[in-house]
Amino acid sequence: MVKKDMRIRSKVISEGVNRVPNRSMLRAVGFKDEDFKKPMIGIASTWSEVTPCNIHIDQLAVQAKAGAKDGGGAPMIFNTITVSDGISMGHEGMFYSLPSREVIADSIETVANAERLDGVVAIGGCDKTTPACVMAIARMNIPSVYVYGGTIQPGKLDGKDIDIVSSFEAVGQYQEGLIDDEQLYKVECNACPGAGACGGMYTANTMAAAVEALGMSIPGSSSTPAINEYKESECRQAGELVVSLLEKEIYPRDIMTKEAFENAITVVMALGGSTNAILHLLAMAHSAEVDLTLDDFERVREKVPHLADLKPSGKYVMQDLYEVGGVPAVMKLLLEQGILHGDCLTVTGKTVAENLELASPLKEGQDIIRPFNEPFKKTGPLVVLKGNLAPDGAVAKMSGQKISRFEGPARVFDSEDDAAKAIEENKIKEGDVLVIRHVGPKGGPGMPEMLSITAMIVGRGLGGKVALMTDGRFSGGSHGFVIGHVSPEAHVGGPIGLLKEGDTITIDSDSQEINFNISESELEQRAKAWIKPAPKYTKGMLSKYSRLVSSSSKGAVTDLYEE
Repeated sequence: MVKKDMRIRSKVISEGVNRVPNRSMLRAVGFKDEDFKKPMIGIASTWSEVTPCNIHIDQLAVQAKAGAKDGGGAPMIFNTITVSDGISMGHEGMFYSLPSREVIADSIETVANAERLDGVVAIGGCDKTTPACVMAIARMNIPSVYVYGGTIQPGKLDGKDIDIVSSFEAVGQYQEGLIDDEQLYKVECNACPGAGACGGMYTANTMAAAVEALGMSIPGSSSTPAINEYKESECRQAGELVVSLLEKEIYPRDIMTKEAFENAITVVMALGGSTNAILHLLAMAHSAEVDLTLDDFERVREKVPHLADLKPSGKYVMQDLYEVGGVPAVMKLLLEQGILHGDCLTVTGKTVAENLELASPLKEGQDIIRPFNEPFKKTGPLVVLKGNLAPDGAVAKMSGQKISRFEGPARVFDSEDDAAKAIEENKIKEGDVLVIRHVGPKGGPGMPEMLSITAMIVGRGLGGKVALMTDGRFSGGSHGFVIGHVSPEAHVGGPIGLLKEGDTITIDSDSQEINFNISESELEQRAKAWIKPAPKYTKGMLSKYSRLVSSSSKGAVTDLYEE
């Protein structure tokens, strides 16, 4: 029997007289005669020393390479960048965070396509790496597996668990005089004990869970902690799986269907995930050429209860969830309730339902995941709002909120720094609607996160007492009455850019409306008087990004073609 030739693209390099120079280069990096008969597998590593989320990924890449070699491939490791959101937060560096998603995706696509790789294992950690890796995989549509580097352990202080959000909120507590210098320093030194991505159901863990539900990663891998020895085994399995996918001719777009994205949304809603999931899932679907809109999130949300008691609105972290069964146990529960598409294909070559047959149920006595009929909220907590302030949509996270309606005067700021100064000087009072605008995808540029602001509000005891609205976005660690992704953004003349200090804003998550009390004629007059702001950057990466990026309601992608 003739063995199947799995060199679906690399054959243009590995055969023919004209490719002698190409093969000479590969021999210099270790290829032997027999390797040219094997499929070339790229191991896309996001290893970096700039963040704990990715500090261990170099060793995981080595394991993935070993797995691909054992599986019959000719593997090669290559790297791409990562940006630490926690370190870039609260200053000009945050403008580069969301754009880094495009840089990562573009770089993986560039290397894999230039080298004519036949398959890819991509390993991510910090927030943007997961969606970026999957975007690249979806664009290329060659057999691929995604592996998440894993969550960090919780830090310990005074017998209690703390994490990176504890550090942000400690700043507000310190400014309010609730803690002293010594306690602030202790929080700083104990919040992040080692390798792994931020521990709560923040963006990194949210997106890892979403990609597992999507079918693009090994079952259970989204909740395995970074320092768990099994994480290396997962990477080795991923390397072997890619070669198996090549043999079975299973491609990413066979897996990333509309129903698979609905599964991802379902898991995110049940876990109470980050608002960034909406932005990233829209972008991933765009790359996979799947028609996904904000309306789809609403349609799914209405049938999915919020079940997880996870930070930032709850008390547990991802490692706690892992110890009671992890994401597979949650998916098993959701499948039993009939709200997952069990027939969706996954990277294992099996369906979601077939994978979950092997999964253990949630441990008896656990209180991290509520019973299906006793949810925190009967519908998902990520709510899409529309109205005269956000005709194209805005996103609110309502987990942990006791109120569903907020009305108050607009306190308008055109930068995060100005808003932070106002909070520090106690100029923001209970009942205010704090508005931070000109920080959208184009206007920021880069749609910076507002974790520093939300943490200051919570730290000062104003959580839920002040609403925060922005055309920027929020960290997965943000909580409180917060509304982001307001679209159209201020930079392109959206209504949020027409707001004036003192305008009354009404936000209602039940009716899903976000409006300000202004007549049609007044709105038209303000629109006519509006002047487009000059770009903040005229050279370099942020200039290019600002010119190319789409609205947040379409995923803030840079390759959207519109005539």
